[in-house]
Amino acid sequence: MAHPAHPAFVHFPIACWTISTFGDIASFWLGAPAWQFSGILLVIGTVTAIAAMLTGLLELRSISHAESVTRTADTHIQLMLSAWVLYAISLLLRISEQRLRAPGILETGLSCLGFITLIAGGWQGGKLVYTHGAGVDAKK
Repeated sequence: MAHPAHPAFVHFPIACWTISTFGDIASFWLGAPAWQFSGILLVIGTVTAIAAMLTGLLELRSISHAESVTRTADTHIQLMLSAWVLYAISLLLRISEQRLRAPGILETGLSCLGFITLIAGGWQGGKLVYTHGAGVDAKK
């Protein structure tokens, strides 16, 4: 593969979920504009994360299968899947009659926990690239 697709896809859910989490927190003071914006970003982030995860799984075949690389990749996958589940549950809990509603403490807490998990998973993804050279073309 000339260029891995996974790095191109991960920016969308990371950006959407990050802003959505801060929008959830801000909605306690700013009201409807913040939670409506955050809800839309939560939907976009949760959907685009599927493409990021699929491309990551497809590219997993092309990385080294050394024990340390495999362990880091497994940790990255588990954390990112956990982040997706946390954000998806937060999203499902705020859907009422096919419409988004304001997040409560539970939904916001799930988003915050998802954000922490997202950071940890992203760190492991960075470790795959910068420590183990996953997806890096060594011929150049």
